Amino acid sequence: MTDVQHRTDAANPYSIKVPVFEGPLDLLLHLIKENKIDIYDIPIAVITKQYLEYIEIMKDLNLEIASEFLVMAATLIYIKSRMLLPPDETIETEEQEDPRAGLVQRLLEYQAYKEASGTLREREEVWANIFSRPPMNKNEIEAEPELYLFDVNIFDLMSALKKIMSRVPPEAIKITRETLTVKDKIALILDKMESEHTMRFDALFEEDTTRVQIVVTFLALLEILRLGIARAYQDKEFGTIWIMRHTAI
Repeated sequence: MTDVQHRTDAANPYSIKVPVFEGPLDLLLHLIKENKIDIYDIPIAVITKQYLEYIEIMKDLNLEIASEFLVMAATLIYIKSRMLLPPDETIETEEQEDPRAGLVQRLLEYQAYKEASGTLREREEVWANIFSRPPMNKNEIEAEPELYLFDVNIFDLMSALKKIMSRVPPEAIKITRETLTVKDKIALILDKMESEHTMRFDALFEEDTTRVQIVVTFLALLEILRLGIARAYQDKEFGTIWIMRHTAI
């Protein structure tokens, strides 16, 4: 398990630690699915550009970027540079190695591993629900029927964040004591969820007009999800993201 940690300094003592099971290969698979790309024929220039954009979002969020993400970024740039080179005329075309071959093999092996572990996890959840989950009341059944279909991961959230951040002009991002703190924003979000049990992801950012405010709201949401106060769901894969507060909280 990898921890995504929000960096701090003396001027900004608040920190959050978000447990994340996803790594650089997960991000690449996410981009391949999102763009509906053939994994055997990855447009390396497009994927490299989008991958680096996610790295920039991590920097904007002031998150510690694990070294393996940077290693993968260097790998993608290297593959991209190799593909820009003219083919070696001394070697037959069919015998020339595709610079992407090693990466594709890693992705296929990792994808198979994820699918196998996902199947085992689904079976575990089914049996856990059979023996331990109490029956839902009428209100819970009406409120939650479709939101349990797709749990989101950190990259789904970052993808949605990317769309929201694209609506405001770029600016230097620096979270200080003078700006709304993450703790303050957590309180505001929880106040909203007292009356609205389920909220759209983008509704959390309706009052944010600057990138700084958007970043603070997103960090607050990550902390709420980490604490288990709420969960994030999609109504379909790459669909609308919903934030649902646990009824027991």
